[in-house]
Amino acid sequence: MITDINLQSLRSYKDDSFEFSPGVNIIIGPNATGKTNLLEAVLVAAKGSSFRAKDIELISFSSPWARIETHDQSSNSRIVLIKREGEHSQKQFKINGQTLKRLTLEKSLPAVVFEPNHLQLLSGSPELRRQFLDGILEQTQIGYGSLLRQYRRVLGQRNNLLKKGAKIASDQLFVWNVRISELGEQIARARFELSKEIGKDIQGLYNKLTNSSPTKLEISYLSLVEPERYATTLLRKLETHQKEDIERGFTVYGPHREDLKITINGRPALGTASRGETRTLVLVFKMIEAILVERFRNARPLLLFDDVFSELDGKRRQALTTFLQSYQTFITTTDADVVIQHFTQTCNIIPLA
Repeated sequence: MITDINLQSLRSYKDDSFEFSPGVNIIIGPNATGKTNLLEAVLVAAKGSSFRAKDIELISFSSPWARIETHDQSSNSRIVLIKREGEHSQKQFKINGQTLKRLTLEKSLPAVVFEPNHLQLLSGSPELRRQFLDGILEQTQIGYGSLLRQYRRVLGQRNNLLKKGAKIASDQLFVWNVRISELGEQIARARFELSKEIGKDIQGLYNKLTNSSPTKLEISYLSLVEPERYATTLLRKLETHQKEDIERGFTVYGPHREDLKITINGRPALGTASRGETRTLVLVFKMIEAILVERFRNARPLLLFDDVFSELDGKRRQALTTFLQSYQTFITTTDADVVIQHFTQTCNIIPLA
């Protein structure tokens, strides 16, 4: 839990401090008053990076550096210092006096983010759904982030070779085919298992959030390769479709091309879910993410929800806030009336002018 934060030369903040409650904190104010900047700063302190910008973009325009400092209920401190170095930046962390160049999973604070672009989760590209799964796995499986980076590097090497077209010899691809198959199997298995875990919770949470008649929800991981003996099957597909990959200049098969399928009452959510169903489902996914992260980390994650109230009606707002009460939550909103009507008695209000 974060009890307070101090921001220096970070975006719109020159030298400002805020205190937080252990429950729901609602950051309220007109547009362009720094609500999302404050939310972003909390995330950088917790996990080391922003959900929307590069490190150098966090530094106020006229400043050579930006600094974030937070404390918890035991007075432990976390400091993030970002220094401008030409067109780049250097970042340093200090946790209780210990200086670190980066935050490992063990040194980070678990956190779950919702921002308006996440509403494209159902209707957007498969990449968004893969990112959702991978984001949870990076917080719940030690080494998954490294595994993902290794896979992307190997995939990039294979694609660079494919772009050479007729100049490439078939045996040049073999080592990359084998490595992609080995790494791809580990990624796909983790995603398969995570999809099953999400499926266990999604039904009950959706109906609780809507407080309506039961809706049948199902999710499944869609792979171009059978889950059993994934590596062997993928290797065979890479080899038998090598000619087509060379013609296209990229790798068609592998976990970088797979998807998460969601159905509502037997109908694919992609392209058929109503606006209300989409809003509710995305929030349910974020609630499940919080539950799974807490289960693995044995610590309740920080919940950072940017402009979530504008996407919900009164009933869903109240149901969501009830769920959030047991977490330290940060919500931004421009809607003062909603806050005054529903939340002044149960939440810490942080007004920004």
